[in-house]
Amino acid sequence: MHFQHSTDLWQDFPHLVPGVIFTRGITHDATVDRPVTEFSAAAAERLTASQESGLPEVQAWRRAFSAMGLKPTQYRCASESLLRRFRKEGSLPRIHPLIDLCNAASLAYGIPVGVFDASRISGNLEVRYADGDEAYATFSGGTERPDPREVIFADDARRAHARRWTNRQSGYSAVRDSTSEVLIVVEGLHETAPADVPKLIAALAEEMRTHWPVTPQTAVLTQASPRFVC
Repeated sequence: MHFQHSTDLWQDFPHLVPGVIFTRGITHDATVDRPVTEFSAAAAERLTASQESGLPEVQAWRRAFSAMGLKPTQYRCASESLLRRFRKEGSLPRIHPLIDLCNAASLAYGIPVGVFDASRISGNLEVRYADGDEAYATFSGGTERPDPREVIFADDARRAHARRWTNRQSGYSAVRDSTSEVLIVVEGLHETAPADVPKLIAALAEEMRTHWPVTPQTAVLTQASPRFVC
């Protein structure tokens, strides 16, 4: 399987910095309390100085959503949504240890982190503009069709594993207790993303090695080298 962003998406968003992690051997019984607490504390400290809407990482995604014709306060990137809930409630619900870890890291860095059950992806996965006939499975079991030119994560079976880029993932490839093989995608558009995304990828990979018997494969992609093979 390979993962990449389409050529026209790179042309429209040349400042994009994607980071990727792939590994096998994830289980649902790991305990990740320590890193979740540490990442959450870092996020809480950042939020004492600014609400999530003022963070440069979030502002960059708001500009991107506006450029795509989406209202940023109606469709928020995943990290902004998590930060907003965390600021209001003081914590995030526990779902699965890997999801809990990635959500907490997303809070700390302010950067969207997508986690996919790789076994549910047919063939390759590309972040691209939708044609409009792709199938997106909601968490409630329904099926939606993305709007033409909407940015989606699409596999070779024309299934959309995320809609509106970093706004909403699909229930079809969501991590569950039976998940073993995962693809994690981190995407930054802000000025310091070239430094921040590698740090976030490294931090997640280190915590994964600590809490699971895995050897994560990682990469930071560029417009010149846009493909990740796993």
